[in-house]
Amino acid sequence: MSEPTNMTPPPTLQEAIERAGSPMKMLWTAEPPRWAPPAIPAEWTDWREEATAGYTTIALSDLSQHMSELVFSGKDALSFLSAFLVNDLRNFAINQAKQVVAVEHRGYVIGDGILTRDEEERFTLTGVPYIVTWLAYQASAGNYDMAVRFNPDATIRGDGQDPVLFRYQLMGPNALELVERMFGGPLPKTKFFHLTEVEFEGRRFRALRHGMLGQAGYEFIGDWEDHEIVLDAILRHGEPLGLRRVGAMAYSLSGMESGWIPIPIAAIFDSPELEAYRRSISSYSFEGMYPIGGSYFSPDIRDYYVTPYDLGYGKVVDFEHEFLGRAALERLAMSPSRVRVTLVLDPDQVREVWGGGPELPFEQSYGHNRIEVDGELVGLGFYTASIPHAGTMLVLGLIDAAHATPGTTVTYVWGAHPGDGPGATAGVQPARISAVVEPSPYNAYARSTYRAD
Repeated sequence: MSEPTNMTPPPTLQEAIERAGSPMKMLWTAEPPRWAPPAIPAEWTDWREEATAGYTTIALSDLSQHMSELVFSGKDALSFLSAFLVNDLRNFAINQAKQVVAVEHRGYVIGDGILTRDEEERFTLTGVPYIVTWLAYQASAGNYDMAVRFNPDATIRGDGQDPVLFRYQLMGPNALELVERMFGGPLPKTKFFHLTEVEFEGRRFRALRHGMLGQAGYEFIGDWEDHEIVLDAILRHGEPLGLRRVGAMAYSLSGMESGWIPIPIAAIFDSPELEAYRRSISSYSFEGMYPIGGSYFSPDIRDYYVTPYDLGYGKVVDFEHEFLGRAALERLAMSPSRVRVTLVLDPDQVREVWGGGPELPFEQSYGHNRIEVDGELVGLGFYTASIPHAGTMLVLGLIDAAHATPGTTVTYVWGAHPGDGPGATAGVQPARISAVVEPSPYNAYARSTYRAD
């Protein structure tokens, strides 16, 4: 999110909190706007067709514009990352990728991202601004023998500035055949979540092996100056195989079935220990402007914080190394955590609430919504999305263990809580939708095979 142009420096995040009176008074928005990746059309054809292509033919997603990156290079890069990430990086191989998680001193999540080891002393982090801003600050605050380069996304770069890298994601049952046609044969055998160097018509770039939707896939990553020739080849070889380009609407649904909760609120807004950090950030940053909303409201922002165990990341927490928040996570590991689940909303009630007739209506929201049993709060939904092949909307949420058994019926509360600040939408009556608890990841392949650690 860009800052307005004026002669007066914008307030810092800390100053904005103080002026508002609390973090929640600063961030609460009764009905948060939908997020969409920038610089691509909402639909290339039809969002339902595009969202289904990853299961039937090939889906092509352009990730070039909405990804921010930090590149760490130097002899202290590995030790720095190890000190601020919960992951075990001791056997981190060159051309390997990991989903990494950062927490603050109490063990609450700052954010997660994808880290690749590009060379012995060079690493690239790609992720939501929460973790990017956090690690950039920690690097600048310490005395490390390394260089840090920030490659901003389109919302920060401004008009007319190209990204540093292209990122084209191919996924679907025909994706491997497309790759073989494009390269004249299969790519070198590559482990899941590892990269391999490839060459196409004299251009060298990398291919990341993955499969978020439970389908075979690659992500091609290379210098932006080569993006046109790579994109043209993908489209040319993919068209006979049913390739569909994914627009902003369909792309925003993509994390649901892999169980990834995209933007949990970073635990940076209340702790006195992080005041200096908040004073280093503009109030017009992502951290200062990303809204909180939905049917659940609490005046205490700590009620929105999560731990790695809540999000299903307990398996990546490594206590064999020192890192910020380790002692707190050791205590939290002994306490019951909420269970990450998928809610399958009743399709008839979905159509009653959202309208749209026989067609599945579009929805994609990161609002915090209540999950209830007999009127009692038992969990929160974090991510609501229309999934055409499921025939209804799914919700990624966290729920008390007593109600997390697959097949359990719960109530999902959809609406805009008025909050307690001026301008809120008063008198809104939320909808209560019957939902069935299912595992997360919802996709069976992703549950059994998908590995990001």
